[in-house]
Amino acid sequence: MARQAQLIQRLPPVSVIVATLVLATMLVLVIFAPMIAPMDPRDVSSYSLMDAEIPPAFTDGGDPRFLLGTDNQGRDLVSVILFGLRISVLIGIGAVLFAAVMGVLLGLIAGFFGGRVDSIVMRIADVLVSFPTILVALLISGIAKAQLDTDTVLTWAPAILVFAIAINEWVQYARTVRASSMVEVSRDYVRAAKVIGLPSRRIMIRHILPNVISAVMVIATINLAGAILTEATLSFLGAGMPPTYPSLGTLIRIGNEFLFSGLWWIAVMPATVLVILVLAVNVIGDYLRDRFNPKLMAR
Repeated sequence: MARQAQLIQRLPPVSVIVATLVLATMLVLVIFAPMIAPMDPRDVSSYSLMDAEIPPAFTDGGDPRFLLGTDNQGRDLVSVILFGLRISVLIGIGAVLFAAVMGVLLGLIAGFFGGRVDSIVMRIADVLVSFPTILVALLISGIAKAQLDTDTVLTWAPAILVFAIAINEWVQYARTVRASSMVEVSRDYVRAAKVIGLPSRRIMIRHILPNVISAVMVIATINLAGAILTEATLSFLGAGMPPTYPSLGTLIRIGNEFLFSGLWWIAVMPATVLVILVLAVNVIGDYLRDRFNPKLMAR
């Protein structure tokens, strides 16, 4: 009985299971969006202005062809949201991966070598963390649009957004990995590796990194929701994805212009998807943070 009770305690709560299923479903939709979507919103010839501003099928005046209705251009909202979800998730994942790789690398270097190297890395981190992420992202996005021509900005808009979001988010990874690396460096197995002449790069990657990767994974999961929200905020403010790339933030910005005209579904539908996505990621991130918390694991 005691063993069964311990097994039950280790099982994730219902909210985490539901959030995992929701997130897995959204990832499947992201991967297969071009095949699932009833139409391609990037193809102008696939939609008609005659179908513009049709309410959702489950409301009065709805059309069974358009489950969530259409926007002001006659685009099917299901298709637009699927492609918008795809762009938002990919940008969020790209920003998290970029920030994690950069933060882990700098954190390992700072924690392993210490001294002047540690001071330089941490002072740069202190300067960056003093600026809000959204402000830095707005600055980088504005500089890119001012220095590059329109075609280049449209082509590289996702990469610019990934860099703009990640450049301020690597600090948390670096600080966490640095603190853990300092602890690991003082352990006997690292000292033994140094004595036998193993190169520093191998010690950091083969011996220290595996001991800090769990904390990095937890931070990455939690930061994924923040990266998606930052992208949505930038796109809503007009500094993110262009209208030709229907991210969730861009769709909400477009729908906000018609919100008080009775066309509520153009903004509410993508906003609802964004809320569900961020909520699912946050629930999973909170569970992982508690699950890998050494103080809670010891109980």
